[in-house]
Amino acid sequence: MSRDLHPRLLRGFVATAETLHFGRGAERLHIAQQALSRDIRSLERALGATLFTRTTRSVELTAAGARLLPRARRLLVLHDEILTALVDDGNRPLLLDLNSDVTGDDLTADRLLAYVREAWPDGELLARFHGGLAAAAVELVDHRLDVSLGRFAGLPPRLRSQLVHVPVRFEPMAVMMPDTHPLAGRAVLPIAALAGHPVDICAGNPATTEWADLGAQLLGEHGLEAAPAHLPPVGVVETARYLARHREPMLTTTGGPQIPGVVTLALVDPVPLSLVGLVHRPDLRHPGLDALIAAAEELGREEGWLVRPAGSWLPASDTALLGLRRAVRGRRDAQGAQGAQDAQDAQGARDGRCGVGRPGMAPPLP
Repeated sequence: MSRDLHPRLLRGFVATAETLHFGRGAERLHIAQQALSRDIRSLERALGATLFTRTTRSVELTAAGARLLPRARRLLVLHDEILTALVDDGNRPLLLDLNSDVTGDDLTADRLLAYVREAWPDGELLARFHGGLAAAAVELVDHRLDVSLGRFAGLPPRLRSQLVHVPVRFEPMAVMMPDTHPLAGRAVLPIAALAGHPVDICAGNPATTEWADLGAQLLGEHGLEAAPAHLPPVGVVETARYLARHREPMLTTTGGPQIPGVVTLALVDPVPLSLVGLVHRPDLRHPGLDALIAAAEELGREEGWLVRPAGSWLPASDTALLGLRRAVRGRRDAQGAQGAQDAQDAQGARDGRCGVGRPGMAPPLP
């Protein structure tokens, strides 16, 4: 039997190893569970090793499976890099996850999408909704999605290590509640006023674990209580019904849609922030990505998207991302300036004069 390993078999193995569940692994790959099981058996026969210990209640990696997992991941990354290098991604639409199933006048995703479509009329961006960055990140790594928006610091380290983060905007946080709620009559809401009112942080939604993590940190640092986890609503109408039923303030951001029977109150004292970023694979080369990054930078300059308000609250993990980004930018600016000076010196030597030429541009951040 040939010992060549088909990438399909390795993708099936990685999906199963990361979920430890054949059903969820098959869902991730959009294939039938029987097909995934068949591929795992084929891989085990090719390797002459059992990769999983299966019982009626659990799936666990064997020692051989644990040894294979990091190597399979590396091989799949190389496989995808080869395909990326040989295929012109610029000739296909860019698949963008909006990270929200609703629209609003000042939601970051809507603003970016409108700006890019006006500035890049010949390009094509196809908007998608995957429920949250936690769900979209898996699609990004598996090459079924190109770009998403959301809170990068809340992703598991395994996913963050395979993706690139471009900070875009500080979004002030707020709470939604029925207009009959005891807190609803205020213009803004001090965080301390939520004492005694458990806050819904969407803990019941596995697609938005990065958001639940943000909410848990906010509530924990201010001595507040999280509401029990509920199955999440989808869409404006269902959200209104959900809030009317549970009557708990739900954590959100400002700039969202107006929902009949619901009020949205900005949180203050301090103003909590959510750091929204563009997230993509490091090997992605597409004019749509360039257009999105340019739009984020332009809107950021015009409207101060990355200017942090005095006295605001931001988790330490998100603050660390900004520090890392500044450090990378500083190194690359220095490298770009040195490269430009070297080019000018070389040109000056050829022309018989020094310092002639225009200043060089630093390479774009990933």
